[in-house]
Amino acid sequence: MNVLPRFLRHAPRLSGLCPAVALSTLAHRPIRLVPACCQNRTLQNVPRSRLVQHTGVRCMASSVQIPSDLLFRQLFDYQSYTYTYLLADCQTQEAILIDPVLELVNRDTHLIEDLQLNLKFAVNTHCHADHITGTGELKKRFPSCKSMISKDSGAKADVYIKEGDRVVFGNKELNVLSTPGHTNGCLTFVLHHDGRPVLAFTGDALLIRGCGRTDFQEGCSATLYESVHKKILCMPADTPLYPAHDYTGQTCTSVREEKAYNARLTKTKEEFIGIMERLNLPYPKAIDKSLPANMVCGVLEDLPNK
Repeated sequence: MNVLPRFLRHAPRLSGLCPAVALSTLAHRPIRLVPACCQNRTLQNVPRSRLVQHTGVRCMASSVQIPSDLLFRQLFDYQSYTYTYLLADCQTQEAILIDPVLELVNRDTHLIEDLQLNLKFAVNTHCHADHITGTGELKKRFPSCKSMISKDSGAKADVYIKEGDRVVFGNKELNVLSTPGHTNGCLTFVLHHDGRPVLAFTGDALLIRGCGRTDFQEGCSATLYESVHKKILCMPADTPLYPAHDYTGQTCTSVREEKAYNARLTKTKEEFIGIMERLNLPYPKAIDKSLPANMVCGVLEDLPNK
């Protein structure tokens, strides 16, 4: 008799060195069954009709082979709906953390120590407005760790990166793409294997079935549209895409999915601009605290006195 809770019986089975989603995440978040999921995921006990309802979309990006010596974890903040990504070279134990959240630095610290990793870089995809980065606090706990952010962000960091740079950890590296539009300093990080992209971390430029807003922080709808189409959606169709946020219970998407189902970015550029202008979203509730803190690497004592 299957005694697993229903949410685990219907959840993706994750194989490889490191699952992309911890069971604790699945236990607290709604599971949305989405076709064309990322590599190394299969769906159990789900009627096939539910998997093939989107014709022309494969259930798995089976041609994408993530390196077997890459450690990969996807972590989640329930307050800001932020994804943090831990990647490491299993041969050298050098690691990077993408988009850490201040309130969850203890979680990240324990995981890094448990796995006996050497945290080399704490990287931000952009200067966030909805949470305070954990980069500054991580640097205190891991003295060899350096902070990274786009040189166009205007934020404080140890290392400034731009289009064409590489983020190297052990024998692995992420290629840096400049994808402005949500902010001037938005970056996308791409991991290649065997000559092709196998993981892309899109920050707020491209979300699952959506995109970052463009009505504050140097946002520009036309620029964002160009960034996504010319830098992200031009990658191979089965490339897995991992965003900085998700608000609906999904964990990743693919180029194929977003080119088919993204309600905003499947439109023409002019239609997209109109959609973004009519969103009328509320002012981000955390921006007045988060943005100044993130300009100084999330180190609250470095905030200027008012």
